[in-house]
Order: sequence, then structure tokens, then C-alpha cells
Amino acid sequence: MARRTKIYEGKAKTLFEGPEPGTIVQYFKDDATAFNAEKRDVIEGKGVLNNLLSEFFMLGLGQIGVPTHFLKRINMREQLVRSCEIVPLEVIVRNYAAGTISKRLGLEEGTQLPRPIVEYCYKDDALGDPLVSEEHIAAFGWANQQDMDDILSIALRVNDFLSGIFLAVGIRLVDFKIEIGRVYEGDFQRLVVADEISPDSCRLWDIKTGQKLDKDVFRRDLGSLTDAYSEVARRLGVMPQNPPTPGKPTLVN
Repeated sequence: MARRTKIYEGKAKTLFEGPEPGTIVQYFKDDATAFNAEKRDVIEGKGVLNNLLSEFFMLGLGQIGVPTHFLKRINMREQLVRSCEIVPLEVIVRNYAAGTISKRLGLEEGTQLPRPIVEYCYKDDALGDPLVSEEHIAAFGWANQQDMDDILSIALRVNDFLSGIFLAVGIRLVDFKIEIGRVYEGDFQRLVVADEISPDSCRLWDIKTGQKLDKDVFRRDLGSLTDAYSEVARRLGVMPQNPPTPGKPTLVN
């Protein structure tokens, strides 16, 4: 079988042309990166866990009426998704102070914020994904006002959904980031949640112990990243019957 056509390779995923027009195969890698890829490693099984968890969250969002690019999971490492035009923003929702907001505003990590705070970063690795305002977004034409209203609404709905899901299994959703894509159907444009939702893109703390169950485990050398992600998957009931095993799969049809 011929190797599939690669469209793009990022830090955590590789995208291939899908079997039908308007579709993409999204392959989850085992690569882990932090600090804008200054720190990197290969964590066996990470891609499998993120694939399963992202499927779980995307399906759940679809059930409550939040549109996503997700179509189906193909296998343990791949998803079939809709092709979409990515809005060049990272949309960050914060419920508790952690990471950069703690440094910027001098807030102690773990401080509950008065309300969920939505921030935007311009997607550009070379610039370190800088924080931008809605004024920047409008001035540079990255999204219009209607888009921004819709993006804010989607982000807060995703926050409500994820917060409830995690609270039910004893996990605090500290913050998360999503990407938004534009899907065109004739002359009609629709915004959808794209990319992935996984412990790579969320901060997750055990409610009782404060144990970190997200990529901060890798960032701060706090233990096994696979163990942390496996614990999240176990609590949510999405652990695979056969846990991830070492070995790189062959990227062929």
C-alpha cells in the first residue's frame, strides 16, 4: 500500500489526507514537548491515551450541541476529522490561577478566579504564541466580531462541560486551551472545536491531593506522564482494554 500524503507535522500530531474530500486523518504521536519545544521527549503510549481521551471529549461535546471537527476514531492512534481553516488563535479558559497568569499577575497557583477568564494567544511558535487582545484580533483580521462572540460562547460551553465531567471523577479543571476551525458548507461558515482536547491541552489537579494529572508532570519532572494520563483515562472509563505498549506503528494505509 502506498504511504499516505502528509499534510502537516506538528509537535504532537501528524495530519494526512483523508479518504474523502474534506477529511483529514489526525495521527497522535508519542512526542512530548514543553516550553515552546525547548524540552522534548518521547513518552511511549501518550499518543494512544490522547487519542482515546480526545475522542471521549469530542463526542461528549457533540452530544450537547457544541460542533467539533471530529468524525470518528479510526484506530488506537488515529482519528478522522473534518478539514477546516484554523483560526490562528489559542483560546484559553482559566478557572484557577496557574502557569503564565500566576507570573503575570502575581497570583498564587491554585487561587480560584472570580469567574472563568478567557484569553487569546496568537498561534506562532517562533514568537512564543504571544497573548493578544480582541483589539489585535480585529485589527489584523484574524476573526470578526461575530466570530469572537461565537468563539467566546463556545469556549464557555466547553468549560462548563469539561468542568462537570472532571468534577464528577474528583479532578479540578484548572485551565485548558482549544483551537477553533472554520468549516464551509456552500456560502455558510460554521465554527467548530478543532485540534484536540486532552491532558496535553488542560491543567488537571486531583481535588483531594492536588496531584497534577496533565503535561505539567513532564514540564516539572514530577513523575511518569503516562501514569498521569492513564489515571485520567481510568477515572473517565476510557482506558483501552489492552494498555499502550512500546513500539512505533507504521504509518501506512
